[in-house]
Amino acid sequence: MTVSDFATHDGFGLAGSVTGGAVTPQEIRRAWEIFQQDGVASPAVRPQVIASWQRSRAHRIAAGCAEAPVVSEAEWHRRRQQNLRLVHAARPAVEEARALLADARSMLILTDAAGTILETEGDARALDTGHAVKLQRGGVWQEAEIGTNAIGTALAAGKPVQIHADEHFCAAVQRWTCAAAPVRHPSENTVLGTVDISGSTDTFNPQNLAHAVALAHQIEAVLGRRIALEHDLVLRHFLNKRALWLSEEIIAFSRTGALIFATDRALKELARRNEAVLAGGRLMPVRETAPEGWAQRMGELLPGASLEIVREDGEEIGGVMVLHAPRRPRPSGREPAHLAAPEPAPGFDAIIGESPALSEAREKARRMAQSGMPVLLEGETGVGKEVFARAIHGARTPPGAFVPLNCGGLPRDLIASELFGYERGAFTGADTGGRPGKVEAADGGLLCLDEIGEMPLELQSYLLRVLEDGVVYRVGGHGARRVNLRLVSMTNRDLSREVAAGRFRRDLYYRIAALRLTIPPLRERGDDVLLLMDHYARRAARQAGRPAPRFTAAALDALRAHAWPGNVRELRNVADMLVAMTDGVSPIDLDDLPVDLYGGASDETSNDLKALERTAILAAVEACGGNLSRAARSLGIARSTLYLRLAAWEREAPPRGGRA
Repeated sequence: MTVSDFATHDGFGLAGSVTGGAVTPQEIRRAWEIFQQDGVASPAVRPQVIASWQRSRAHRIAAGCAEAPVVSEAEWHRRRQQNLRLVHAARPAVEEARALLADARSMLILTDAAGTILETEGDARALDTGHAVKLQRGGVWQEAEIGTNAIGTALAAGKPVQIHADEHFCAAVQRWTCAAAPVRHPSENTVLGTVDISGSTDTFNPQNLAHAVALAHQIEAVLGRRIALEHDLVLRHFLNKRALWLSEEIIAFSRTGALIFATDRALKELARRNEAVLAGGRLMPVRETAPEGWAQRMGELLPGASLEIVREDGEEIGGVMVLHAPRRPRPSGREPAHLAAPEPAPGFDAIIGESPALSEAREKARRMAQSGMPVLLEGETGVGKEVFARAIHGARTPPGAFVPLNCGGLPRDLIASELFGYERGAFTGADTGGRPGKVEAADGGLLCLDEIGEMPLELQSYLLRVLEDGVVYRVGGHGARRVNLRLVSMTNRDLSREVAAGRFRRDLYYRIAALRLTIPPLRERGDDVLLLMDHYARRAARQAGRPAPRFTAAALDALRAHAWPGNVRELRNVADMLVAMTDGVSPIDLDDLPVDLYGGASDETSNDLKALERTAILAAVEACGGNLSRAARSLGIARSTLYLRLAAWEREAPPRGGRA
């Protein structure tokens, strides 16, 4: 709709006298008086205004009502807190109004969906005059409270509207001209509030309505970028933890319950457990419950499901729901845990890569696996040390149990009980029957200790004794339990330096590092990057029920050139994100990759290309009035790609310190 449409369209325009028609202000005044007297509607008044007058009459609003109600200071703060995202999204518009309306005897107003004024800004004279009718923070401008007015009528009709002078239902407000436009949720289309420009009748400007509509679109665009960023953060949280839930069905959702990621199998499992939980692509318990009640409500409706809430700056922005598979029955008390049938152990063929560096490491690991001696796997975070550990485990026949423990992922006072187990009454909260530890669980199999350099110094001597004597004593107990296990330790530290610094026992170091193997980082593995990307992208596509993705030559070059500081873990997360955030039809191209993968280098040409891309995208967004869908179409890129670019630049931007 163009600016001229606002002046002529029956739903948005003004009375005929204001736009050059035959109806005069006196006729509008007379029509208002007749309506107040006997409820008769005059054809001189716009249908939208008549409809609002009739609603006001049904609400029993008195024409002599002098002011709108005002909520208490505490209630205003509560409502503002509930609408904090709207307030933050409107901040640029509010700051602009401070300068643009300073001498215009007009004010900008932001309200919530109930018509409560959250923010005001503009000419000081207009702000002062507004207090007379409670056109101020905390004022409630619904039609049901103060009759026909731009804010309330825009909310009631769900459309932009300008109310001029005697078109207001209450006489005390007729000295004002107000133009308001609803602000809608970018994806759900629900009304979040209004943005309004108000001033005295003699400052009437027919362009104010178009200005209010433009401001509403600007706020919606900011909200859209913010929502896209939050979805990105929830998705990244899921990707970073997906390795913990490989055998479970997982659903990632937004703060409104909208699905961000879910496989077909997860949706089918959700429907099987409770089909009422999902409606219209949203988790209804999340939509209908405050964040602090999400976990409890989900637990009531979906027994066996768990919830991880994702927060940013202390605010809930979504979460990840895990539909845990039913647990297998535990072995009976008389049957040793290690006699339970173990899952098939992956072999060295599961280690993907053909580079000389990886091939050499793989062959060394094969020989180490045959020796039966303790192995220390060294390497940067994310290089795949556990994949090597599992391959070493699988080389033994029968392999027995594979029992991992992250020494850096547990509180200091829990490591001993997790590793060695405990007896009944060993500490407050202990199980009444005691509990075996990881060492006992690994009897006949392999104990894999990750981040072993994080193990407290005082526990290292106990571990050394277990390895030397082959017996374990539970915490709080005196009975020795004999164990026979293999040990693979993993670290991203230089343990020899830790020994020299006195943070790791020398005798334990020599015991666990009988054989040492360094896993090469991904940046030293050449085209292994492409093999791994193909593998993980195909797996993610298969889980999502999509065809295997294709990559352009430019995208492959960028992937090969990237330094991969997070190694295979980073690559796997990128593969999952690319599958989740692209359409699955077009080849994955350079602009689909995360910004930090662009070019893989920091040369001037790369920086120039990034600057040109940013300028082009921002210019397109501005030309499309903040409409990201239209901007994406004009640029020839996916909307998800545009969201990711804008979200990345928002994260890179320095904190705002006020207007320049």
